Amino acid sequence: MQIGMIGLGRMGANMTTRLLRGGHSVVVYDRSPEAVAQSAAGGAQGAASLEELVGKLPAPRAVWIMVPAGKPTDDTVRELLGLLSRGDAIIDGGNSNYRESIARCDEAKEHGIAFIDAGTSGGIWGLENGYCLMVGGDEAAVKRCEPIFVTLAPPDGYAYVGKSGAGHFSKMVHNGIEYGMLAAYGEGFEVLEKSQFDYDLHQLAKLWLHGSVVRSWLLELAEMAFRRDPTLSKIRGYVDDSGEGRWTVQAAIDENVPAPVITMSLISRFVSRQDESFSAKVIAALRNEFGGHAVKLEDTSRSTEAAGATR
Repeated sequence: MQIGMIGLGRMGANMTTRLLRGGHSVVVYDRSPEAVAQSAAGGAQGAASLEELVGKLPAPRAVWIMVPAGKPTDDTVRELLGLLSRGDAIIDGGNSNYRESIARCDEAKEHGIAFIDAGTSGGIWGLENGYCLMVGGDEAAVKRCEPIFVTLAPPDGYAYVGKSGAGHFSKMVHNGIEYGMLAAYGEGFEVLEKSQFDYDLHQLAKLWLHGSVVRSWLLELAEMAFRRDPTLSKIRGYVDDSGEGRWTVQAAIDENVPAPVITMSLISRFVSRQDESFSAKVIAALRNEFGGHAVKLEDTSRSTEAAGATR
């Protein structure tokens, strides 16, 4: 099958390679000419613009978008709607908000174009292992593009999950679950690291991969990380988020679903970004005021008893 790939970052470039290996013809575009040239060297057809990419694809076309969520995706979809024809399909494989995907689907319908939201998981390992694909949208359009999904996914790693928005909603919840799992591993290994026992964390991570109920692919990655850097001394404890955890927490609130683990795992990421917590400063000041409890001074980094009456 012939397909256009827009966005050649780590995911888009690897997906292009996997499609080429699967016998598909891929036309690629990226704002970086170097990225286009690299994919072209691997067998793809390069394009210098979206217009050129569309022109190189036979109708009915299928175009996969792999760009950042939000405005970059919006801008790309809008431009494509002015270039594509009735019967063509746009596939968004990025981490878009499902509400935005539903709105884009409605707008695309007005042009007679199908919009498919493909929740994509697999990261940089997807090239060799395949990508887990949760695909939503018009079922007939999804069926027409199915050879693409089957090639990108490992066996049993692709499913049509429902109407427009269903793909990105399920990927959102998938990532929310990931937040909680990552937090549990992080907290557990910190308890081990801070304990009285001189644990080899790499040894334990490797041990738990064999028969343990907590074994998982994430634990395999932890074993790899500890093997490279046993104390993670080269990594700063700063954890970003790309939006899906926030959206999952908001969806839980909207649906009256208690989701304390996912919610707290998101909050812990915010904490990781603070060099010093102002909230903690307020708490320390209040404890000093009501109970005369010791506070640590900024300039001396030592405890001192500040004046204050016990209330």
